[in-house]
Amino acid sequence: MYEAHWGLKEKPFENTPDPRFIYLSHEHLEAATRLTYVIKERKGAALLTGEYGCGKTIMSRLIFEILPQDKYEIALVTNPMLNPLELLREICLQLGIKISKKMPKTKLLKELNQRFYENMNKGRDTVLIIDEAQAIRDLMAFEELRLLLNFQLNNRFLLTLLLIGQPELREKIDELKQLKQRLTLSYHLNPLNKEDTEKYIVHRLGIAGTKKKIFVGRACSTIWEDAEGIPRMINSICDMCLLVGYTKGLKEINADIAKRSAHGLDQ
Repeated sequence: MYEAHWGLKEKPFENTPDPRFIYLSHEHLEAATRLTYVIKERKGAALLTGEYGCGKTIMSRLIFEILPQDKYEIALVTNPMLNPLELLREICLQLGIKISKKMPKTKLLKELNQRFYENMNKGRDTVLIIDEAQAIRDLMAFEELRLLLNFQLNNRFLLTLLLIGQPELREKIDELKQLKQRLTLSYHLNPLNKEDTEKYIVHRLGIAGTKKKIFVGRACSTIWEDAEGIPRMINSICDMCLLVGYTKGLKEINADIAKRSAHGLDQ
């Protein structure tokens, strides 16, 4: 709607996990580096947490971009509100394993073990990413994930498990000492600081097609304050700013427009 007015090829602040728009702050770069290390060095399991909207999900998508498909097979589970058996079935489906609806747990585990070995023999590693893992209600589902890590050969893990979720995920993991002991990495993703917020906004505008300085004065600082550095909220406020600026025929977004736009989202 407003793209042509601002000289954009597409909307720059959509809240979708598009790897093209990812901005690697120090926090995000550190998280990506550590998670990639765990995967490439076959360290077993890792935990990544962060507040809602801090960019955890896009980190999982970034891993898909970083890791070569001929070397890694990645299964991504985005809706883990499943019982233990359903979770195993979903993992099989994400790995492209053909299963029947009535296949028992023992058979599912056998199929998974076979796939892990097949990948290893082909020179591929298997990676399982559980996004929004705090949504897992049945703690026995976590136990099934832990047991998958028992598939090893000569002290080599045949599976790397990444658990990604909101801070309450840590509380659940704390109740599962055996799973917690398997974690070789635990990292918390913090919101963006003021400097990174401005770079984030400029970066996304650039990907969308413009190098013009649209947000001027204290606009970026105002957005950072109202969004508390959370990328999802930054996106929402910036999107509203561009819409308001378009309807008013503006060529720049100042702090006043940013504040009005942020408050408009709260109404």
